[in-house]
Amino acid sequence: MNAEGETERATRTPRSRVAVVVIGHDDAAHVTDAVRSALAQGLAVREVVAVDDCSQDGSAGLLERLAASEPRLKVIRRRVNSGGCGTPRNTGLGAVTSPYVMFLDSDDILPPGAVEALLRAAEGAHAEVAGGLCVRRELPSGREVPWQGRLYALHAVVPHPARRPRLVHDTLCVNKLYRTDFLRTHGIRFPEGRFPYEDVVFSARVLAAVPRIALVPDRVYVWHVRRSAGRLSISLDRAGVENWRARTQACRQAYEVLLGAGQKELARAVRAKFLDHDLRMYVRELGLRDAAYQRAWWELTRAHLAEYDADDWARNPAAPGRLIGRVVLASPEPCDLLRLRELAARPARLCPPYARAADGTPVWSHGLPQVSLEPLQARPVRALPFAVDGELRPGARGTRLRLRLHELYGRAAQAGPEALEVEWRHRDDGDVVVRGARVALAACAGARPGAAGTAGPEGREATWSGETAVDLGALAALGAGTWDLRLRVRFRDGASRDVTAHALRGAGLLRRRAVPNARLGVVLVQPYSTHSGALALRVAPGVRGVLSVVRARLRRLLH
Repeated sequence: MNAEGETERATRTPRSRVAVVVIGHDDAAHVTDAVRSALAQGLAVREVVAVDDCSQDGSAGLLERLAASEPRLKVIRRRVNSGGCGTPRNTGLGAVTSPYVMFLDSDDILPPGAVEALLRAAEGAHAEVAGGLCVRRELPSGREVPWQGRLYALHAVVPHPARRPRLVHDTLCVNKLYRTDFLRTHGIRFPEGRFPYEDVVFSARVLAAVPRIALVPDRVYVWHVRRSAGRLSISLDRAGVENWRARTQACRQAYEVLLGAGQKELARAVRAKFLDHDLRMYVRELGLRDAAYQRAWWELTRAHLAEYDADDWARNPAAPGRLIGRVVLASPEPCDLLRLRELAARPARLCPPYARAADGTPVWSHGLPQVSLEPLQARPVRALPFAVDGELRPGARGTRLRLRLHELYGRAAQAGPEALEVEWRHRDDGDVVVRGARVALAACAGARPGAAGTAGPEGREATWSGETAVDLGALAALGAGTWDLRLRVRFRDGASRDVTAHALRGAGLLRRRAVPNARLGVVLVQPYSTHSGALALRVAPGVRGVLSVVRARLRRLLH
């Protein structure tokens, strides 16, 4: 091979320059899969440092046996469990000898080519950090959801983090490659001990050091989400209020780290992310908690939000997270939890009643008139939190879906809603879509096209309604599973808004039923309300499908 060919080959083939730190505790079922996925990355990986955090289930022995046949694997056994992820990662980082380092949790995996893609990006851009796409894989279904997909849509080089404030939304440390001397020079480490959401603080410390960052659209990390596991991961175990306390503490520390480094815009972006992501996620789950949790959560949230200043609230004041935060601050006690849950949904739904102050200004409620909704008047139609009620009535003679769009302080009437486009999307495979008929909307309760007012006769809010058939056979023919209802409101001027439907809970509306079907014999169907209050549908085709539902029900009861 000539010199030119050798140079080209050297460019294509990455040198062994990366260490992968794998941490685990009592995860014998998965830890070797994680380590093997790191070793399978090929020549780019010089070493894998597996840190066992004082496991009692034989994990360390499995790693030691694997290391006996794999010279690149080094196993470190901690004698005392740290209680978190930060300490073992710091331990592994201290043992790394390679120029670059990545982190991997014992229950996740690196997809093929991940390390090579990140290393090429980092070296090609002379970047201290390279990040790629992480996907959340729900198990056992296998459904994959991209994490912060917008951030990793294209190849990009960010010379200064302040130029891409969206970076603060990606608080994961595991989908990134770091230059080892960059971390050590700036003293960047994880919080020690039991510190949930340690990667939130670590990521802030990285951004505060102003690295040059390369972004790639390649899949570089598979985050396994096992919601039915006997022991939930720290981030998924949100049943206790201490989890929320830990999250607020981590977000507070991230803000202080960035503010202390002079990164004021990034610090404000951390607070904006808390309102738009963290707060909305926990509000959607509040209805699942008892009264004691709700009171403690409310108190913690009020204390955290009281630290925000006027500029934090002034940015995008009509955004759902900011409206939710202002309601929490305005009320000393938990209130309007169901309505807040709807507003926390994605997309947001602001459900009636729609109150006004004495001067006609839109407000959250008559009980909280200090929470003004006037910023909604300036929000574009495509971003308004329109509320649509959904009612599904399965029957032997046909299944009907009834929909009702509510007015929103005159904005709907001004835009002129004409139709709703119906789409059923499979929960476990988002690429499987069944589209329904276009539903024409008819005005009722006093609504008039172009009308400025919102109230109909006797003070009722204006609404638009429509009805369509649902082909249960078409859904069931694709197999048993859950279907999420997605809607698109079409307006007179060509504008549109994607929404979901609030599931009505009238007598018998959410009851499971067996519906006769000419092709399948029978379809077991159950409309239900998701955690965010949206209408969804479970179907199981034929006798075999019915039996599978019964078996799954028994497994849940036994678990």
